[in-house]
Amino acid sequence: MEPPRSNKPILVFDGDCSFCKLWIERWRGLTEDRVEYSPFQEVAEHFPDIPRESFARAVQLVLPDGEVLSAAHAVFRTLAFARGWAWILWFYRRFPGVAPASELAYRWVARHRNLLYRVTLIFWGRHFARPLFSIAGWNFLRVLGVTYFFAFLSLSTQIVGLAGRQGILPVTGLLSLIASRVGTERYWLFPTLAWWGASDSALRLMTVGGVISSILLIFDIAPIVATSLSWILYLSLVTAGQDFLGFQWDNLLLEAGFLAILLAPWRLRPRWPQSDSWPRMPRWLLWFLLFRLMFSSGVVKLVSGDSTWRNLTALDYHYYTQPLPTPIAWYMNLLPPGFQHASVVFVLGVELMVPFLIFTPRLWRFAGGGILIFLQVLIALTGNYAFFNLLTIALCVLLFDDACLRRFMPRALAARLRTSSPAPPRFSLRSWITAPITVIILAAGLSQIAGLFSRGNLHGPASKLLSHLEPARIVNGYGLFAVMTTTRPEIIIEGSNDGANWLPYELKYKPGDLRRAPRWVEPFQPRLDWQMWFAALGDPRGSPWFTNLMLRLLQGSPPVLGLLGRNPFPQAPPKYMRALIYNYRFTGWDERWAQGNWWKRELLGSYFPTVTLKQAPEAVP
Repeated sequence: MEPPRSNKPILVFDGDCSFCKLWIERWRGLTEDRVEYSPFQEVAEHFPDIPRESFARAVQLVLPDGEVLSAAHAVFRTLAFARGWAWILWFYRRFPGVAPASELAYRWVARHRNLLYRVTLIFWGRHFARPLFSIAGWNFLRVLGVTYFFAFLSLSTQIVGLAGRQGILPVTGLLSLIASRVGTERYWLFPTLAWWGASDSALRLMTVGGVISSILLIFDIAPIVATSLSWILYLSLVTAGQDFLGFQWDNLLLEAGFLAILLAPWRLRPRWPQSDSWPRMPRWLLWFLLFRLMFSSGVVKLVSGDSTWRNLTALDYHYYTQPLPTPIAWYMNLLPPGFQHASVVFVLGVELMVPFLIFTPRLWRFAGGGILIFLQVLIALTGNYAFFNLLTIALCVLLFDDACLRRFMPRALAARLRTSSPAPPRFSLRSWITAPITVIILAAGLSQIAGLFSRGNLHGPASKLLSHLEPARIVNGYGLFAVMTTTRPEIIIEGSNDGANWLPYELKYKPGDLRRAPRWVEPFQPRLDWQMWFAALGDPRGSPWFTNLMLRLLQGSPPVLGLLGRNPFPQAPPKYMRALIYNYRFTGWDERWAQGNWWKRELLGSYFPTVTLKQAPEAVP
């Protein structure tokens, strides 16, 4: 019987071999429709010149001209039909020693197919086709849009009080100072649209523009425009916000947002993901970002030399000393020391070891992603860390391929997704743009990791690269709670009209009134509340903005008063201002139920001396 005529090569494999079928599924996705695949049990009779035992021993590749290749040679020739894989055949044929070593390896694999099949199931599962990440990419951009939305919306009510003309740190003064000392390079060193407009209205307009662009991203409208505009506006606000917008999650949002520009589809109208080729390099960079974020958080805890992490007592203090605890943190603080110490082991294990699972085979990567998400949920339940946990979970979602995520989707939606798609072109316009950026980010990211172990003492090209990228916040250092605070100093600002009777100002969310329960505020971030926590760890000289805050309160600045929860002088600002510092702690069960207090405190002394408007120093830029 004559073999069927075909203008395509045909790879004939053992249809009874489960291991073979897994790999054929993988190759089929790579070569698309350029190679046909058939089990020899169905087509062997069409190739009488090939002994049946040859089919059972190794794969056979029948080329259109009748040439037959087998074993490793057939594998390399088949993969050469995949886009971007032509080099592998050249390597097999031309590089000394590769061909005989490959054939030897193929024979060993063929003799141990059952064992290797079980190993494959352990690492990859039963789905071994080329992984697609369109659902993960689509959802990541949607959650990124939600994160931007909360970030801009939160800033819209605070930015004027923080950086406006009557704010705590007016950006206009800083811009004037920089312009008088720095030339045109100031636009790179201090990147913000505020150079072309820093009025209160301009700052508000940036937040409104950010809200609009984030909504466009959420609804998948012009994603490349929405991601670009959101990133530019947020970078502008972070730069203008100075001390109040220098948190790690601000940098994380800017770094992830920049990579999202490289990932976002180049189209205008919304479209449900159809397994259409999403770019790989941006996804790998986002994986690398997640790795750096989590691994750095673990490393800094050890290299800092902080004893609480090394003796496993960090969580004995964390729940009540963190900036803005939640109500659940009060209950977690009551758990026995043994549980707290075991929890520290869990945190260090997750941050130091689990990030490496990001780069492992499919099922292990899924396990790593699940553990990281679990840790973020625990952190979100016990502390208000703005949009940090939401954004980190979005990065974790990128670890799961379409075959996995389809299981969690309604059947009607899952049915709309194709199970395969053409492989992306090896080199496209996007690739040519992304490739050099990838090299720069990888080099900077690896330098940043190396700096963790040298405690930031980098020199030469690595240091120059990181310093050059720093203004745009494209590659950042991470690591929360490198040193655990073991006490909770709190600044209480007070005002008086006679110097004898003092009334306290209340912030919206930080501890003050002993009976006020910790509150939920994430994914919003009260910026002044957070900075007050940092200021209490030192003295006013370490937080120059605090002097400006006292001045604005003496002046009765409406935007600054809007940042507070309670103003005890609603009619007119007081004549005198001062700040005391207390040591706060959570109460125990007995005090909580007997007195109704969530907190207890002890006066430590004066933080800021009594001043009047005449005595108050000029605001610093």
